[in-house]
Amino acid sequence: MAASTPPTPDRHAIKGVGYGLTAYLMWGCFPLFFALFEGIPSWEVLIHRVLWSCVFLAGLITLLQRWRPVITALSQPQRLGRVLACALLIGLNWGIYIYAVESRQVFQASLGYFLTPLVNVALGMLVLRERMTWLQGVAVGLATLAIAIQLIGLDQLPWITLTLALSFGTYGLLRKQVPLDGLSGLFVETLLIFPLALLAIGWLTSSADSHFLEAPRTTLLLIASGIITALPLMAFAGAARRLRLATLGFLMYLNPTIQFMIALLVFHEPLSNAQLGTFVLIWIGLGLYSWSAWQGRPRDTVRKAQDKTT
Repeated sequence: MAASTPPTPDRHAIKGVGYGLTAYLMWGCFPLFFALFEGIPSWEVLIHRVLWSCVFLAGLITLLQRWRPVITALSQPQRLGRVLACALLIGLNWGIYIYAVESRQVFQASLGYFLTPLVNVALGMLVLRERMTWLQGVAVGLATLAIAIQLIGLDQLPWITLTLALSFGTYGLLRKQVPLDGLSGLFVETLLIFPLALLAIGWLTSSADSHFLEAPRTTLLLIASGIITALPLMAFAGAARRLRLATLGFLMYLNPTIQFMIALLVFHEPLSNAQLGTFVLIWIGLGLYSWSAWQGRPRDTVRKAQDKTT
């Protein structure tokens, strides 16, 4: 009887992990970049993020000769509803994040992205009918308790945290269901809100409130915001098409960890006891979630190996 050969690695998933790590490393360092826009309103930076992301992606698609899936998607407007929802969610996420950095509330932004994996777990269960283990249930419960503690301890709703977590978690859910590759999907998303960005730029220019041509440094930073925005989103879109929603959440730890350290060591933001308690509960929840995911991994591997031999 011939010995069975071990199952080959899932190259599709490995490629997805690589895309995910690239995206989260870049996102983690975003506070350092957007802190350079001091004095420019966050909504104006958001407008340029949309504008220059779309321009950069159009050039990249032309260079790679990848217009066919874009034209196919745009020729079926009845199917663009989910893509438009993705565009609006990511636009909201971008704007809130820029505001958090400019107002030096990076701890709140970091907490929002720590919370997102647990939002992904809840969305996966509610929408995709993925099974939630009892450890994952405890983790989601701890996250809910953490938000309640911050609400009571700080006497205010942590709206930056909640908005970032819910908007990006929902974006990941919808993006996973969009039948477009990462590059084409991201371009169509930005293209759908591109007219709004153009109208806003025109209004700023006509009212003499635009900072775009105020100084060469400012102009270059605003243009660069589009390129720097597009690169990790391209990587994330590639990961979202290849990985389970829960796996995306697991990889996301890297992003808020880097942001947390930047807020603590670079921006020297104050960390209250209520905030620290919130972080601790979220970290415990993420630890339980990680342990649950690790326990489930060998069973999934064995199941795949058995399926391949039948």
